[in-house]
Amino acid sequence: MADSLPRINFGFDDLHDRMARFTEKFDSFIAKGRKQVLAERNHFRVNVAELQEEQRVKQKNIELLAHKSSDHARSIEKEAVETAEMHAAIASITQQRDTCAQHRDRVRTEIAAVRKQIAQRLAAQQQHAKTFDIQARFNNPELDFWQSYLAMRIDGMGVDRLKFVFTHVDEKNWGKEAWFELDMEKRDYRVVCVKPKLEPDQIKACLQRLNETWNIGVFLKDMRGLFTAALK
Repeated sequence: MADSLPRINFGFDDLHDRMARFTEKFDSFIAKGRKQVLAERNHFRVNVAELQEEQRVKQKNIELLAHKSSDHARSIEKEAVETAEMHAAIASITQQRDTCAQHRDRVRTEIAAVRKQIAQRLAAQQQHAKTFDIQARFNNPELDFWQSYLAMRIDGMGVDRLKFVFTHVDEKNWGKEAWFELDMEKRDYRVVCVKPKLEPDQIKACLQRLNETWNIGVFLKDMRGLFTAALK
């Protein structure tokens, strides 16, 4: 009877085959997905490792740059200190130079002053010698003659000056004195003081003859004549 029933084909074989192919594809998909995930994970780990290495290198570079920056800052600070010390040394040397220049100028001034004093003393000694020479001219018998003849005396007024005092020049008063001072500091003698007052041109004429001839006797006689004329 069973053989008489119609046979029904449910397609189990085809379904089984299809299920098998599906399972194969699914397993392949899963394997590929797992492989891809593994590959991506490995790639991610590699990237992370590379990033970590890059970060380590950058951190090392940062530390190196920080060290260099610190060294540079210390170098700048050291240079600033050296520059300040150099400026201070330059200022000190400049001050020493200025002090030496001032000392040199002061020494030059002192040397010039000493030379001037020496020259003045030498000139004074020469003038003193000349004065002694002039006085020596009077220290002879001729002086006694002129003093008696002209009623005159000579007073010393210093190294370079003599005072000649005359009496008997005023007919009304023989004791009245007339005098003048002769300055012998320079080569040409000068009359610096005179009493009573005489005409400057007359004195100048007498001095001119004296400085030209060096005849002191004639000069004294001329001056006495001027005083006598002035007191008439």
